[in-house]
Amino acid sequence: MAQLERDIQGLERQHEMLRFAEFDAAKAWQLGSRLRSLAELRGHAMAIEVRLARRTVFHSCMPGATAVNDDWVRRKRNTAELFEKSSYWVGRTLEREGLTLKQKMGAASATYAVHGGAFPLLLQNGACAGCVTVSGIPEREDHALVIEAVSEMCGIDARELQLS
Repeated sequence: MAQLERDIQGLERQHEMLRFAEFDAAKAWQLGSRLRSLAELRGHAMAIEVRLARRTVFHSCMPGATAVNDDWVRRKRNTAELFEKSSYWVGRTLEREGLTLKQKMGAASATYAVHGGAFPLLLQNGACAGCVTVSGIPEREDHALVIEAVSEMCGIDARELQLS
């Protein structure tokens, strides 16, 4: 239980710290390209998506990734867009409550996934500009990869925001 609470606190800190002054299609492409480069360097086969105002502006399904990865991206993204919080935060907070998303909101697992990998692209004024999502490695690692790339774009050392 202590690990769960540490995770939730760390995730909330990520939501507070990782904010953009502005986010546009050029930044979306930059973020998606950076995630693809990181995945290639580490030998991960991933699906990567960056959305701006609920429109997909970057998508890559790397060699070795499958349609299953794309479906995970869709479901995790739906969760992050609905809550304007990371899909991992939603999953961890539901775990703390002892509930599923279906129990809490009637949301079907065919449409929503509460696993790590989707993160809202928040602006400094509090608005949600879009969402970045990956799928291809275990959920905690999916989340960490996104945080690494978003932190880099926000000029923050990702090590300061890593979950313990």
